[in-house]
Amino acid sequence: MPIEKFRTLISTCVPLPVENVDTDQIIPARFLKATTRDGFGANLFRDWRYDHAGRPRKEFVLNDNRYNGEVLVAGKNFGSGSSREHAAWAIKDYGFRVVVSSFFADIFRNNALNNGLLPVQVTAGFLSLLFDRIHENAEVRVMVDLEQQKISLMDEKAGEQFEISSYKKKCLLNGYDDIDFLLSMKDRIVEWEQNQML
Repeated sequence: MPIEKFRTLISTCVPLPVENVDTDQIIPARFLKATTRDGFGANLFRDWRYDHAGRPRKEFVLNDNRYNGEVLVAGKNFGSGSSREHAAWAIKDYGFRVVVSSFFADIFRNNALNNGLLPVQVTAGFLSLLFDRIHENAEVRVMVDLEQQKISLMDEKAGEQFEISSYKKKCLLNGYDDIDFLLSMKDRIVEWEQNQML
């Protein structure tokens, strides 16, 4: 799954106001047998989306036609539990490009960034405001500006800065994975090697 360049995203949001969402809830272990990254989105939050007979649970947000978009807004401590990279694969494959929370598990954050999924950590107050606005109006949009490292509610002055490592920021802006980044430095690496031989 190639990494898409990310600069600015304007999108509606899908609210998941649940704290301590772990990776087994994001993608249950029984669906981890595939060896490629494709197809995991079909089983994102599988046990929350469907009952034991495979029928969609009407009360779950991914089955609620009011909500859609490329931004998942989740409760505190998102991505805890096991280190499975498949959790990031499933979220990205479903169509989300950004996950917003007031706290991310470190391993999930790194897995997300390595797969072109942007985790945006905000304060508890701003997260609460987002949930309020989304529940008031499912069409409310946010703007995520990676270059400025800012998330804001469209049509409002409310917004916050977010942190991201300069390396991962450069990778996302250019659509690089770690190998692509090294290849982008090829000329400089060759020049450095040649200078070492002098």
